[in-house]
Amino acid sequence: MKLLLDTHIWIWYLLGDLHLSENLQKAISDEINELWLSPISIWETLLLAEKGRLILKPTPEQWVQNSLQQLDTKEAPLSNDIAILSRQLDLVHQDPADRFIAATAVHYKLTLVTLDGNLIKATCLSTLS
Repeated sequence: MKLLLDTHIWIWYLLGDLHLSENLQKAISDEINELWLSPISIWETLLLAEKGRLILKPTPEQWVQNSLQQLDTKEAPLSNDIAILSRQLDLVHQDPADRFIAATAVHYKLTLVTLDGNLIKATCLSTLS
């Protein structure tokens, strides 16, 4: 299965957060599954650190670099098509990051791993929660 990790899922998995169910932990660690990550998730992570909502050491940038080496993910590049799709999807969310991540999942035909209730309810994308 091809899985796009939502930002919180990526962070929580790497930090060993207990918010993740055993089922999600297994899905992420299963080598059969292909893991994808949007550059938007990196951007969101750095914003959270800048706002003091997340402490990442030694620096947020180094934590991101280390994390990208620790968990093998494929980059899901942004494109003009994804930008357009982000505004066309029928989503409750108006948060730009969530819309870009959802559009990325749809564009690349990936299953979005998320605990975001609004994204789980969206009928326009496949989710795993």
